[in-house]
Amino acid sequence: MSDNMATSMMRSILIVAFGGSIGAVTRFLFSSHIVQIAPLSQFPLATFTVNMLGCFVAGCLAGILDRWNIASAEIRLLLFTGILGGFTTFSAFGLETLILIRKGNLSTALAYAALSGIIGVGSTAVGFYLSKSSS
Repeated sequence: MSDNMATSMMRSILIVAFGGSIGAVTRFLFSSHIVQIAPLSQFPLATFTVNMLGCFVAGCLAGILDRWNIASAEIRLLLFTGILGGFTTFSAFGLETLILIRKGNLSTALAYAALSGIIGVGSTAVGFYLSKSSS
């Protein structure tokens, strides 16, 4: 790897790490708040809410960046891979779904998986098209 490629890679890693730390801390604070609001929910509400919000924000950002054609590769790395990558929790989604299944809560697991997919894609589309519409 050339020095320029190594420097570029290190810069990208630092951008993603910086954004990821912002997203992860934001996810922790937001999820903690949701758990306080609904502490006895059998449905994984905190993760579900974070994922749906993350999908919506990703759609909005994608629409804005597409509309005004303003995103450099570094801005995209920061926003999508870093901040939103740290914020959204689909790895937790997979684990929580598996735990629900293993506990015998198949209907809750199926509802959680279906709603996450359907509302996630819908939220992304709504965010994208709302942010692209002319004022």
